[in-house]
Amino acid sequence: MGRIITIANQKGGVGKTTTAVNLAASLALAGKDILIIDNDPQCNSTSGLGLDRSSDIANLYDVYINGAALKDVIRPTAFENLHVVPASVDLLAVDLELAGRTRREWVLSDALKEMSHAYEYIMIDCPPSLGLLTLNAFVAADSLIIPVQCEYYALEGLSMLTRTIGLVQKSFKPELEIEGIVLTMYDGRNTLSAQVADEVKGHFGKKVYETIIPRNVTLGEAPGHGKPALHYDIRSKGAQSYLSLAKELIREKGIRQGA
Repeated sequence: MGRIITIANQKGGVGKTTTAVNLAASLALAGKDILIIDNDPQCNSTSGLGLDRSSDIANLYDVYINGAALKDVIRPTAFENLHVVPASVDLLAVDLELAGRTRREWVLSDALKEMSHAYEYIMIDCPPSLGLLTLNAFVAADSLIIPVQCEYYALEGLSMLTRTIGLVQKSFKPELEIEGIVLTMYDGRNTLSAQVADEVKGHFGKKVYETIIPRNVTLGEAPGHGKPALHYDIRSKGAQSYLSLAKELIREKGIRQGA
């Protein structure tokens, strides 16, 4: 069975999509079969992997609303071992269209049951909100990776998110766990970045990854070319940091499985 990991933070601009795309691509480069699910109406994971975000192409909305099988909306990317379920702007309507449906929080989880054996890792990229799209991603996941920007309000947002995780555990998924917290947009010239990193590590200890993602031009440029950073400039600090994060994730999985 593959591991389903949701990349989430209700705060925008913290590096969720950057982490989802680049971590997925790094794991794929290591020979892992990877599926990334773009669960965000902004469609940034879709375009960041070079795919069309048009509503005319079968996409995740068809799974939520039209009952399409997940296998029928999976698309290959230009990158070996990496597939994607694309998003479209139609996902904006999911909260309204699912409002009266039973098991509305379980739609994505149910759809993933037939696919979880086909990939070693399935990454779900979430919108910066706590609506039904994010709730579906939480319920579907085995664990969460939380990107945290190294800035002033980081801990406040993280506190809100951990409360939400607790509610999801209580009401829907007791076994949901935090896989890890990844510090993003770190600026070594800025004392605030170091202070925030120290505070997050103080609160969450070993749940915080050793790898810290720096502010890096390549991470910002690569999506405009429809590529993960390592396929745009593998020598860049941004690409190398996500390769390092992938190694941590693989190592931790081995420890859990007793490898």
